[in-house]
Amino acid sequence: MLSLIVFLPAAVAAALVLVPATAPRRVFTGAWVATSAVDLALVVAVWLTPGTGIRFEERVAWMPTVGISYHVGVDGISLPLVGLTSVLFAACAVFALRETRAVKGYVALFLALQTVSLGLFVALDLILFFLFFDLSIVLMYFLIAGWGHGERARAAALGFFLYTFLGSLALLLGFIVLYLAAEPHTFDVVELAAADPLAGGGPVAAFALLAIGIGLAVKTPTVPFHTWLPPAHTEAPATGSAILAGILLKMGTYGFVRIAMPVLPGTWREYALVAVVVGVVSVLHGALVALAQTDLKRMIAYTSVNHMGYVILGVGAAGILAGSDEQARQLATTGAVTQMVAHGLITGALFLLTGVLHERGGTYDMAAYSGLAARTPRFAGAFAVAAFASLGLPGFAGFIAEFQIFTGALASAPVATVCALVGIVLTAALFLRALHRVFLGAPAADRRVADLHPSEAAAIVPLLGLATVIGVLPRFLLDVIEPASRVLVELVAR
Repeated sequence: MLSLIVFLPAAVAAALVLVPATAPRRVFTGAWVATSAVDLALVVAVWLTPGTGIRFEERVAWMPTVGISYHVGVDGISLPLVGLTSVLFAACAVFALRETRAVKGYVALFLALQTVSLGLFVALDLILFFLFFDLSIVLMYFLIAGWGHGERARAAALGFFLYTFLGSLALLLGFIVLYLAAEPHTFDVVELAAADPLAGGGPVAAFALLAIGIGLAVKTPTVPFHTWLPPAHTEAPATGSAILAGILLKMGTYGFVRIAMPVLPGTWREYALVAVVVGVVSVLHGALVALAQTDLKRMIAYTSVNHMGYVILGVGAAGILAGSDEQARQLATTGAVTQMVAHGLITGALFLLTGVLHERGGTYDMAAYSGLAARTPRFAGAFAVAAFASLGLPGFAGFIAEFQIFTGALASAPVATVCALVGIVLTAALFLRALHRVFLGAPAADRRVADLHPSEAAAIVPLLGLATVIGVLPRFLLDVIEPASRVLVELVAR
């Protein structure tokens, strides 16, 4: 089942390559919508299948002489991100129905990226994880360079590729250290977590965590490895930004909970306070810099640094045993995973909305717009809902996630948690400021912005609806995450 979910989009992309580029564009976009719908239905079927632990496991020898296998499976940590990936790619497929530029290549690249993203979240072998991790960089490079905003997009894509590729090399180095430390040598994540090959700690374990941490921090991104993010987001197409923020950033944070924490538990505990500090710095820096922006899309890009900082705070707090109990650490871990899902839905919707604005007005500069609420009530309403969801208002998924993170982290890192709370106030200020500039006041005489088209609304509204459902009725998500978080916390505390 998992292999079908992962490779169906790639198979469709390969078939579309054989279709002449002169075919009607709806042939390509329609194929993407249909494929995403089928994939989403399969993921729902997996979600509804009862069970705990790693499920739907598949393992085939790939390079057995060096301990590499095609090993995939899902548990309560990976399944929510697989679901998020399916939902967000389906939304982008619907949003792309109005795309007119080189549609064949555009759809084929997105379908390939969908396979890569799904593959990473189900991978249980380090080399398989690294393969999907690296391919995501290559595919996103071509999407930004080919469908971004002109010459600046190519420069931003190059910066994105070089920065994140260097990070992936550090990640690979850390994986090799783990492989060499294990007896017998293996890249299998499950076997490495059970064996704890660097349980003795020391400089080798610290180096392995440093290499893996840098590689994942660049992709997340955290301060100070975040400088590639704003240019890449600003110049990418709307769908590219939605996937970059909603899915690719989660590859970094997911790597912490899937690999760094269970495979290097003792070293994670030793340096957990570093993760907490990095998380808080990212929260505050991301919010403060976002507050200073006049470019709407760049502002939202910096809020991703802020929101991913909450995830790092949560996973860091889960490694601090002193002053906390198992329930608090489990709560922080559950909140971190929930935050990944919440941020993907909400920020994905925000980037699609900024794409609508740029398509109408040709700029992201907030000063160029005013009074849009009177002319575009549907657009204004959707943006307001997304903005309030992003600042963590009760009733939305972000509140559920941040409440769990703060509650779980308060006992073990009280000062850091209080500092991170300031980030919520700053986020509220920057979004209220953006709403005031763009939607309130007298309408700009030289801006004739049309309201949301049906296909745009069909892509964006379900994302906000799901974020609201999670905020009001979160048990269907938490019931999946909590058992896996409990196992993870037990592995870290052993």
